This record gives sequence, structure tokens and C-alpha cells, in this order.
Amino acid sequence: MSTIQPSAQPANPARMSQARAVLAFSLGCTFFAYAFVQRVAPSVMVDELMRDFAVGGAVLGNLSAFYFYAYSGVQIPVGILMDRYGPRRLLTFTLLLCVVGSALFAYSDDVATASLARAIIGGSVAFGYVGTMTIAAQQFSPQRFAMCVGLLQAVGMAGAVVGQAPYRVLVDATGWRDALLWTGGAALVLAFAVWMIVRDGERHVEPGGKLLDGIRQALRNRETWLNSVVGLALSAPMLALGALWAVPFLTTVHALPKTEAAAVASSLFIGWGIAAPFVGGLSDRIGRRKPVLIVGLILSIAGLSVLALSPNLPVQALYATFAVTGVGGATMILTFALCRETTPLWARGAALGVVNGAVTGSGALFQPLLGWVLDSLWRGAESDGARIYTFEGYQLAITCLIFSSTIALVASFFLRETYCKQQR
Repeated sequence: MSTIQPSAQPANPARMSQARAVLAFSLGCTFFAYAFVQRVAPSVMVDELMRDFAVGGAVLGNLSAFYFYAYSGVQIPVGILMDRYGPRRLLTFTLLLCVVGSALFAYSDDVATASLARAIIGGSVAFGYVGTMTIAAQQFSPQRFAMCVGLLQAVGMAGAVVGQAPYRVLVDATGWRDALLWTGGAALVLAFAVWMIVRDGERHVEPGGKLLDGIRQALRNRETWLNSVVGLALSAPMLALGALWAVPFLTTVHALPKTEAAAVASSLFIGWGIAAPFVGGLSDRIGRRKPVLIVGLILSIAGLSVLALSPNLPVQALYATFAVTGVGGATMILTFALCRETTPLWARGAALGVVNGAVTGSGALFQPLLGWVLDSLWRGAESDGARIYTFEGYQLAITCLIFSSTIALVASFFLRETYCKQQR
């Protein structure tokens, strides 16, 4: 999901030492994992948020989605800022901004304030992925860049897992407001470490006219839009179901305790995290992009279909189904490879920013949409102020994800196969 490209020559003639570079990259990966903790945290406190803010699924989904509104909205500007100011200052500043957002969310008494807090959190952690890739591009050889992308994806999914069952334990122990304060405190510690360890390499500022030309080229390119559709659909199950609605679905439909439900939901992120480092390598080995993407979409549709049609799955089957859905979703990273290989070098950053905005925007679109669907079929049942939704509601909500994936499957056949090479 990065807009940073490895240069053919070392980006910084005065690189950090190897050990320091590895530590700096590790801190960047930790930032990306932290972003995922913040991204999925609302999924394990749905009941508490509904009760304390006295809202239904549609409003809660919109509240949570403010993270994605901000995250997606800054994807193109973040690369420009990273070129101008470098990862050290931007990562430190945005982590401190995340402390403010976490505290504001923890002390919020109304949906408007909480939504603003989620937007601050989303807009600040949006710098983690691009910033870490900037570190990798500046401090490591181009031959290691792809490996860094895979490692970063895997660490990010580890953060998503931490944001499920372990985070629910923290919520149970401290309450959701104190849990958010602890989460903000972690950002403060990470900001200090980044400032002390990370050093900037050589920066390059693109001329304004060239940047605008790149954006226009990206928006005119059919491949940009096709890859955006496919990437959005593959990410939606993770960012909408896994990151918000999976836990209440599992506690209501399958009668699992919240901690176990969070563990089952985590298997989606685990499947994604394990598969992500291997997807690119498999695609490179066979010299094709589209077949791997198509298989990923089929796996995702199959997993979602099982969840929508089977209200009595045993726990082991639920773990496997969520994991398969995650493995299918991990093929999303190939949309960036296809986009990069079908876009001129001078427009590549803008094109990848558009695709990345669509990928992360899937959470902004589907979290409130699924909540609205659940509200539309709600029969008035509540527990401690939180709405209890029906299986039919969840079935229709998951069907929305299946429908979007089916559209993406059709779109994938129209993608241009690059055979893993830059196209003219």
C-alpha cells in the first residue's frame, strides 16, 4: 500500500549503520502494526460504544469509519510530505498527534467528538506505511525492497491480531476509555523511540507541475480504476467485517464469548499476514499477476459465502473460514504491482496513491453500510443498551461484501496482464 519506489541507486550516500537501519525499519513496522491496533480496536468494544453513545449500527459504523475517511484522504499528500520533510519528523509528529486523538476519543461524551477523534487517529497513523517504506527505500538496497514490503504487511497483520483478543482483555480489565488512554501512551513511547533512532536520507521534492500531470495521468488510466475496484473488494472483508462487525456477528449468531469471538476474527488477519509475504513471490515465480488475483477473489467469495449461509458452524470451521478469507484478501497487494507496471514512472506515485485510497476507503464505505443493513433488519432486541442483530441482518450484510467481490472478479478479467514486467 505504499507510494514509495526503490531507487536504482542508494538514496542517501550517508546511510545509517546497518544495525541502526534495521532498528529504524523495525520501529516503522511497529508504527504500522500500531495503526492496525487502532483500526480494529472498535470491533471489540462495539457493545460498550453503542451503550455509552446510545447509537445503532449505522451510526457506530460511521463513527468507526471516520478513521478511514481521514486515512484514505491523505494517501496522495502523504507521499509529497514524506519527500519534503522526511520520515523522522513526520512519523514523530503524527505519533504525537495520535496521542491527542486517542485521549480525545477516551474522554468523548458524544458521537461528534468521538468521530473527530477517530479522524485524527486515522489521519495520523496513515503516515506509518509510507514512512516505513521511505526508510526502506533510503536505507536498504533495491533488491531488499520487496522483502521489506512483505515483512511490513506481516507485521501489520500482527498488529491487527493484537487489536482483537488481547485488546479485548485490556478492555475487560480497564474499560474501553482507559484502554484507549493506554493505547495513546504506547504512541508516545513509540514517538520518542522514532525521534531518537530514525534519521532521514536524501529527500527529493517533485515539481508541482509534474505532480499534477501525474495525477491526471493516473485518473485517465483505465488500469488505475480497475485495480482500485479489485483492491477495494479484497480489502473490504478485513476492514469492514474483521475490523468492526465480526465480533458482534460471532457473539450473536454463534454464541461465542467476546474474547473467543475476537480470537476467531483474528484468524482473518493471521491468514492475511501469513499469505502476504508469499503472494508476491508466487506471482514473480509464475510470471503472472492476474491468475493469483483471481484465485484470491474466489477464495474470499467462498469464505464469505460460508459465513453467510451457515449459522451453525463449529468453532474450528469458523477459524478456518476466516483464515481462508484472509488468505484470499492478501492477494490485494498484487493490485499495486499491476498498477505500478502499467503506469509511467513519472505518474506512478499518484496512481498508487489512488489505488491505496480505494483500498483503505473500503473501510469507510462498508463499515457504515453494513451497520445500516443491520439496523434495517433490527427487531428491537437490546442487551445492556447495545443492539442485538439477527442472523438475517448479518447474512444480508455479508452478502453486500460478496456482491462487491463478485463485481471485482468480473473486473479482474479486464485487467492488463503485465507478466511481472513494466509495460510501455
